[in-house]
Amino acid sequence: MTENLATRSSEPIPQGTQTLARGLQVISAVAHGSTTLKAVVDTTGLGRSSAHRMIQLLVQMGYLRHGSPGEFRLGPTLIEFGFTALNQDPLPVVARENLEALAERTQDTIHLSVEDGESVLYLHKIPGTRGAEMRSRIGHRMPMTRTGVGKALLLGQDDRWERLFTAENPEAESAAMESFVKRMHGYTRDGASFDLEENEPGIRCVAAPIRDGSGEIVAGISLSATRPFMPKDRMQALVPVMKSAAREISVKLGFK
Repeated sequence: MTENLATRSSEPIPQGTQTLARGLQVISAVAHGSTTLKAVVDTTGLGRSSAHRMIQLLVQMGYLRHGSPGEFRLGPTLIEFGFTALNQDPLPVVARENLEALAERTQDTIHLSVEDGESVLYLHKIPGTRGAEMRSRIGHRMPMTRTGVGKALLLGQDDRWERLFTAENPEAESAAMESFVKRMHGYTRDGASFDLEENEPGIRCVAAPIRDGSGEIVAGISLSATRPFMPKDRMQALVPVMKSAAREISVKLGFK
């Protein structure tokens, strides 16, 4: 089973839904780069004939499509569903005006993200105008403890910091974890967090949390730029800017 489908839930697959689960495994496998029949079989563990039948049906229904000879890609039905899902989530709609204003003011890359399955899920992205290309994209997932916005989503949740850091950085020494926890206490105090090239070399980020009417953190926004455009003093100066933008979006969600 692919990592994406397997880790979304620890619950066993309900009885009578195995065929549906296999079809979702195939879609997930293709989405994560297994674009040939052999690769799908290797990734999912399905038999070749079963995988072939699944792929044929998924192509017929538009969930997959033919790419290069012998290869498959995600299909138009999933693209349509993806846009529908974004439109059904009020957060990107509510936040769009604030994010666009922030992007125009700073010229840097802006992200709107939520936590999903203990990873960062990007809901919206406005690329910067300084020519830097970042690997993030809408629908992409990133680690919680190595991204600025992931840390923003974890502010105040000190009971989770060590466990998540260990899971996402299994080779890190204890001193690294202690340093991370210390930084998280500081970020929680300041109400904003940094990514000092921990996730992507040369890319730095300032992030702040968005809260709903209950006061819970429900999302985060981040501003990213390459190192030359993001020296330490500018990062500090951006903290109140990001907190203000996040607060404005939070108020729209009922936060007081």
